Amino acid sequence: MIEARETRLKRMTMRSWRRGTKEMDLILGPFAEARLAAMDAATLDLYDAFLSENDQDLYPWITGAVPAPARFGALVAEVAAFARAGRVA
Repeated sequence: MIEARETRLKRMTMRSWRRGTKEMDLILGPFAEARLAAMDAATLDLYDAFLSENDQDLYPWITGAVPAPARFGALVAEVAAFARAGRVA
């Protein structure tokens, strides 16, 4: 069964806000609310895979403490820039 786009966006936004750490909630929640709706299907697929990663891995990637895997490089850069800008959805 194929998930409707609206349902997928809601699920991914919820997963962005309900992470394992408060830091990641505050980084990914506003990012998801501001950016997911404009993403194409391939980018949503990548973000969905990104959400499957552990917060203990995501946080160092976003802060630049550890390089992100190549497949997530551009997405991590976008999330990090959004977070640094202090953007709120």
